[in-house]
Amino acid sequence: MTVAEYNQCVDSYSDSLYRFILKHIKDEDVAKDIVQDTYEKVWRKVNDIESTNAKSYMFTAAHHTLVDYTRKAKKQGDYTEAVESSLKHEKHYSDIKAVLNMALDKLPEIQKSVVLLRDYEGYDYAEIGKITNLTESQVKVYIFRARAFLKNYIGKLEVVI
Repeated sequence: MTVAEYNQCVDSYSDSLYRFILKHIKDEDVAKDIVQDTYEKVWRKVNDIESTNAKSYMFTAAHHTLVDYTRKAKKQGDYTEAVESSLKHEKHYSDIKAVLNMALDKLPEIQKSVVLLRDYEGYDYAEIGKITNLTESQVKVYIFRARAFLKNYIGKLEVVI
């Protein structure tokens, strides 16, 4: 990849990369840092990366940086079994976006990643598999489980509206 192609990638994908990271961690400053770290990693490998694979490589690097950050930030806690009633949404809201964000926050990290990559960023199963180091069938299973949880959590549309 040339310097011009690298600059083109930064211009083209920085917004979607930032949105992807921000959806995970909800901290704008940390999201900017992770995007910056991602571009640094890409710059270090600029001669080894094909320009056709740049987007996939950037999202893969961002995903790995995000995983590293969340592992470091995660604190040791009491892992008790979740009460089923706490996993359902019973309140009436008119802001579907807020309800969806609350539901996404309750998903395990890997399920959240694959759902966001598929439904929010528009990647296909094979690309998501490359980014997350999962097989295509694992990606499909995680997406199915995440969507089932989201459907159960949000419930009927009439309850939300």
